[in-house]
Amino acid sequence: MKPLTELVLASHNAGKLKELQALLGDGIRVRSVAEFSQTAPEETGLSFIENALLKARHAAEVSGLPALADDSGLAVDALGGAPGIYSARYAGDGGDAANNAKLLEALKDVPDSQRGAQFICALALVRHATDPVPLVCVGQWRGRILHALQGSNGFGYDPLFWVAEHDCASAELSPAQKNQLSHRARAMALLMQQLPQQQLHQQGL
Repeated sequence: MKPLTELVLASHNAGKLKELQALLGDGIRVRSVAEFSQTAPEETGLSFIENALLKARHAAEVSGLPALADDSGLAVDALGGAPGIYSARYAGDGGDAANNAKLLEALKDVPDSQRGAQFICALALVRHATDPVPLVCVGQWRGRILHALQGSNGFGYDPLFWVAEHDCASAELSPAQKNQLSHRARAMALLMQQLPQQQLHQQGL
């Protein structure tokens, strides 16, 4: 049995693929599920963890490889945790620009002291589609929501997420800086700590 050297990422998002490959390093090749299927599973879970597991199992099934899924989003305090698991489709199919515009509108009368938020990332790693012991890690990144877009790096809500440590928006961070601070980086750090303890193999025995 060979150690884990290749896995499929259950995402069609090029930004996530690039970030996760950088975080995993050169020892593990990350392939997109788009290489194997254009069909995405219905995200029927009520939490980031449930949806990450649904996506990971689907990717493992269509690829025959160990699969890693990321389900992440933005939880805004003043909105009761919204947009949460619906972050990517908060404004329907309008994409990042529409999502950011809707968020700004929802918070237009909310003062800075009440604009706290956090990015949340749940990572689920399965050795095969029916893996009974998936590895799940959750990372969180606290910040607050700005009143206007700032920066051009990253994706999603990065232009609206204020990072106190660097006194700038997430979209103004370099990729290297973001990969040290982000919710995805924190979840991946937890995953990498646990990977040596897991006997993960390409065929999932």
